[in-house]
Amino acid sequence: MDTSYAPAQLRTFLAVAQTLSFTQAARRLGIRQSTVSQHVRRLEEATGRQLFARDTHRVDLTEDGEAMLGFARTILTAHERAAAFFAGTRLRGRLRFGASEDFVLTRLPEILESFRRDHPEVELELTVELSGTLHRQLEAGRLDLVLAKRRAGDTHGELVWRDALDWIGAPQLRIDPERPVPLIVFPPPGITRARALEVLEEHGRAWRIACTSTSLSALVAAARAGLGVMVHSRGLIPPGLVPVPARAGLPEPGGVDFVLLHGDRRGAVREAADALAAAILAGGDRLHRGGGG
Repeated sequence: MDTSYAPAQLRTFLAVAQTLSFTQAARRLGIRQSTVSQHVRRLEEATGRQLFARDTHRVDLTEDGEAMLGFARTILTAHERAAAFFAGTRLRGRLRFGASEDFVLTRLPEILESFRRDHPEVELELTVELSGTLHRQLEAGRLDLVLAKRRAGDTHGELVWRDALDWIGAPQLRIDPERPVPLIVFPPPGITRARALEVLEEHGRAWRIACTSTSLSALVAAARAGLGVMVHSRGLIPPGLVPVPARAGLPEPGGVDFVLLHGDRRGAVREAADALAAAILAGGDRLHRGGGG
């Protein structure tokens, strides 16, 4: 059995693991779906283990697939550092990177720290804002790279991962179906705020704003205190909060895509943005698998 793990196969594995879709992985990597299947098959042959459980409707990581995530990241990181060292080129310039509030409680800082270590001559300037605000700043030319939720009806951006949205709240919270739903939300143009109001109004449920803040930490504190419920990415549920039980009768809030979006700048800035985007894509599973609780 050939136990070598080719970088191309590992990159494909990570793309499938993060998107849970062979089609989306192929689109992200710019290769054919048949090539994605071939890479996964060869990696499974090399490991002697099944890495994905898949049928015609769903793709999920197996336990061995979950274990491979860490190994794949380690191998690819070492490969990329060696390639950068021997290439003799150093990235330079000021890179204005925007990340949405969703990632405040995740392991994004670890990815940024690794990027700074590998590219010390890049001046990384971080902006943390609501996804909707980051979209506007990117369009205005004030940011070079953004990691945020995709806006409703928008097709732009490179998919990092797709996740379900849940209503979450304190474990002891009880929702009275006869009273307005107490909402904990970001202010406009918050994307999860818009989704919460949209689905409640579509289903004729009354609501009221119990807490609003631009700070995710403040919203989480309000939710832990039992002030209300919030719509949040299932893979990023903060510690101390849980999905609201189905008996509360809240309508399904749907799903969300987390994407990378590039600005219009070229040259050294674009090269630095591409390098950071590659680091985020390679470590994207760390942003939501055990990252936010």
